[in-house]
Amino acid sequence: MSCVPSPGIPQDSGAPVRAGVPEHGRVPKYYAVRIRLTELVDGLEVGRTLPTERELAERFGAARETVRQALRDLLLEGRLRRRGRGTVVAGPKLEQPLSLASYTEGVRRQGLRPGRTLVDLRSWPCPEGLARELDVAAGEPVWHMERVLLADDERVGLESTYIPVARVPGLDSEFDPDSTFYGYLADKVGIVFADADERLETVLATPREALLIGTPPALPMLLIHRVSRDGEGRPFERVRSLYRGDRFSFSAHLSGDGR
Repeated sequence: MSCVPSPGIPQDSGAPVRAGVPEHGRVPKYYAVRIRLTELVDGLEVGRTLPTERELAERFGAARETVRQALRDLLLEGRLRRRGRGTVVAGPKLEQPLSLASYTEGVRRQGLRPGRTLVDLRSWPCPEGLARELDVAAGEPVWHMERVLLADDERVGLESTYIPVARVPGLDSEFDPDSTFYGYLADKVGIVFADADERLETVLATPREALLIGTPPALPMLLIHRVSRDGEGRPFERVRSLYRGDRFSFSAHLSGDGR
């Protein structure tokens, strides 16, 4: 892989990496193009269309494949988005708190309109592993509700919720799938969301998931597993939430214990 020196960076060897560029200044050519491309993107408004690959290659004095690799990096980071046959500057990532707040609350706090599209809602016998998490007998009926998550009508994630039918027997007839599930549980069923255990990991979407969310299968995803409990400490739901890695970031508030 060809490398180029980066002007203005000290050339001493063995130095640590700072901001992605080693202090000796020799970086892969695509990364040098990426730096210049990032500067270009930073100066454009959200939604502005970038020049074509050919125009960028001429501007940066690089091969089109080099420019294409730099563009792929910024697409995966969420700095850019595909729109039709062009590439546009993306807005900031949606910041979702790792808290007891619902998806609806998190999206609304950022001035966007949350929404959901129902993919599937049916009951089926609970398998043993899920039964242990929900503290029910294996084979007991559980609801599986799958919904595509929207923010201002843009598909940004996919959510699968599992909950015992005995806890919400009227889910298929009483619940509006485009509304907040926790609001329904609190207002209509009397289940109060008290605490939860969550696990966050990065994954690639399956072909089916990528099709539902409308993303390439190679796009990294953020996956959250959650088991929620009510005020009596009883688990009442198991949720698997898949979020687009280019559109979401997660935050958490941490505090010390005084030691």
